[in-house]
Amino acid sequence: MSSEVSDTSYRSEVRQVLLITLFLNLLVMSLKVLVGFWTGSLSLLADALHSVTDSANNILGLVTNQLASPEPDREHPYGHQKYEAVGALGVAAFLGIACFEILRGAFERLLTGAAPVTLSSAALWIMLGVLGINIVVAVYERRVGIRLGSKLLLADAHHTMSDIWITIVVIAGLIGVWRGLAWLDIVMALPVAILVLRSGWIVLSANLPWLVDEIAIAPEAIHREVMGVAGVVNCHSIASRGLLGRQVFIDMHLIVEPKDVVSAHEITELVEHRLAQAFGPIRVTIHVEPPSYQEEHISYR
Repeated sequence: MSSEVSDTSYRSEVRQVLLITLFLNLLVMSLKVLVGFWTGSLSLLADALHSVTDSANNILGLVTNQLASPEPDREHPYGHQKYEAVGALGVAAFLGIACFEILRGAFERLLTGAAPVTLSSAALWIMLGVLGINIVVAVYERRVGIRLGSKLLLADAHHTMSDIWITIVVIAGLIGVWRGLAWLDIVMALPVAILVLRSGWIVLSANLPWLVDEIAIAPEAIHREVMGVAGVVNCHSIASRGLLGRQVFIDMHLIVEPKDVVSAHEITELVEHRLAQAFGPIRVTIHVEPPSYQEEHISYR
């Protein structure tokens, strides 16, 4: 019951963060559109379109957060938590789109040149305020994401960081065009595109192992904990998957001293309790072997 309440609290806090950042991202998008039309900057209007992806990420996150429950049902006996990883991959896709848009915009400016921009101090201060809001959103999401272990919030924080650098480029570009340095936008576009691409790779590499059932806990660590339980002779064929700290599934074959079923079952209960204490929320499947069974390898080769 306590794990269910804990998960409900987790998803509620993630939902609250997503709602707050959705409001702030909509505010940022509106300000960019306002200043874009005000200054006549096509790059700033394109940046406003990029900010649409921030709001789309938040909406995507709210949907996946609602679906990502560890509680099993008939259709999903292992729970629904991978919906959150799927949502994070969606964020990675948006990062890829943002990278493409930056490069496309740079080539367009290289071929057609920069359009005249009317820049005022008020417009510049508004853009600096937009930059400040983006920084607050990224830091806030990252801190809560680390505390909760939320892949989704961390992925969205990475995307917001890309928006911060894009906004910096736009501000520098506005000032550069204003000062007659139209080439400055193109020069700064490439490193920003690389930074956005790197953020997408970080999000992708953090979530693919979870989706393809990569090992969650080293079998040696599991073996060490299990061998500390009285009555255990050995364990082997150890496998684990899931997300450490959220939900891990462990399979193993166990050799115990008692030959009767009741005593062997009591030892398996002690093993499950010890593993839960060591690694957090887990679901363990244990196959008990006869005492005479021997196996050299604790996991799969």
